Parts: sequence; C-alpha cells; structure tokens
Amino acid sequence: MPPEELRAQLPKLYENEEYSLDAKALVKFFTPDSNWTWYASEFDGEDILFGLVSGFEVELGNFSLSELESVKRPIGIAD
Repeated sequence: MPPEELRAQLPKLYENEEYSLDAKALVKFFTPDSNWTWYASEFDGEDILFGLVSGFEVELGNFSLSELESVKRPIGIAD
C-alpha cells in the first residue's frame, strides 16, 4: 500500500491518457518470489489503479489495491 503522500501524487484515472505509453509510473508493486510486477501511473483515490502489468505477458490495464493486498505467496508472506 503506498503511503498517503505518494497516493496524493498519483494522477487521477484518465488524466494521463494524452501521454499514452509515455506516462510515468510513480509506484512499483512486485512479488519477491515471482516475475510479476505492477507499475501504477494513475489512481482513483480509493482502490483502482491503472498502469503496466508485467507477468505472463506485458499489458496495460486496471488493477486494484485490494487484490494486490490479498495475494499470499508460496513462501508465506503477503505482498
């Protein structure tokens, strides 16, 4: 979960549309035991983020903080 200060710096959803793939990712989430990484460039202020997801494939899309917080990895730690 990003700190409040960082949350406030993330642009609101759809504010970076004009930048397309040049939008800056200000937050990086990752799992220490796999190759999954989420780069957030926009935030709705509550739960939904938009950004680049790199895992089985690389894609742009929405993902939620609540989903990221619920992930339990095989080595027994929460991400």
